[in-house]
Amino acid sequence: MTTHPRRFTRRMFGAVVGLALIAAACGSDDASNGAADTTSASTATSAPAETTVESSSAPSDAVTMRVVSLSPTHTEIMFAIGAGDQLVAVDEFSDYPAEAQQLPNDLSAFDNNVEAIAAYEPDLVLIGGDFNGLGSQLDELGIAWWDGPAALTLDDTYRQIAELGAATGHSAEADALVAEMQSDIDAIVVATPTPPEALSFFHEIDDTLFSVDSTTFIGELYSLLGLRNIADTAEGDSGGYPQLSAEFIVSADPDLIFLADTKCCGQSLETVAARPGWADLTAVQTGNVINLDDDVASRWGPRVVEFVQAVSDAVSNAAG
Repeated sequence: MTTHPRRFTRRMFGAVVGLALIAAACGSDDASNGAADTTSASTATSAPAETTVESSSAPSDAVTMRVVSLSPTHTEIMFAIGAGDQLVAVDEFSDYPAEAQQLPNDLSAFDNNVEAIAAYEPDLVLIGGDFNGLGSQLDELGIAWWDGPAALTLDDTYRQIAELGAATGHSAEADALVAEMQSDIDAIVVATPTPPEALSFFHEIDDTLFSVDSTTFIGELYSLLGLRNIADTAEGDSGGYPQLSAEFIVSADPDLIFLADTKCCGQSLETVAARPGWADLTAVQTGNVINLDDDVASRWGPRVVEFVQAVSDAVSNAAG
């Protein structure tokens, strides 16, 4: 399968970020530890810190249903809960796990074509944010759908996993996955050293210096490990995703720089060091510029554990 990482990053960023003025993921919802009943038509309204999940009536024979996923995150979740064999098609960016790449992948997660989706005769369609009214179009065709937009909190992720488990007949597997993720993240947090003074960091979404503050999903993950986000002091209402200036970053002199644009934009320690004024940054001088997997850093599914581990490893290295 041919992917277009830069286009995905920019489009996902625009779709997810744009709807809440750069808010909304790799990267969303309504996910807590309890599974909501997604087999009936409903709209769950959550607290402001969470997102909203919507679903239409789903077939009763969940285990044998035909499912189309229009979200890389939800594709990952489906495979992680043992429901991957129910997928009959995925969107063009669903490239993980490897088995997902064997499925038809000609559908767009953004420019939805309801006729193309219907051609796969799905019983259920998974949407990663209903930005253009796809749900109502599917209703007209009598096709059930489930919408889990980008997570704002870890609880959003856990709730989405539980809901997809309930909707596809894999509740036990979903509950086990959530418990495993919670246990793994708790263990990582406990094992992460706590420096006398909190380490500061800059998270780079792309090479135009968009970042995340602590109100976002990714920002919450950094906060779990006690890091200080330089983007929290940025001025203006960015919806959690400020575009920082090079001067601001140089002035803040972060201890750590996390690059979530290694695939889309080819960024690395070398490219960062070559930027005017950046060679003398603490993170560059100490080699604490961390290459992240763009997909892991932008999606909110099971691989958030990998993200937390990567950040923990960086903290351990900097503190050591």
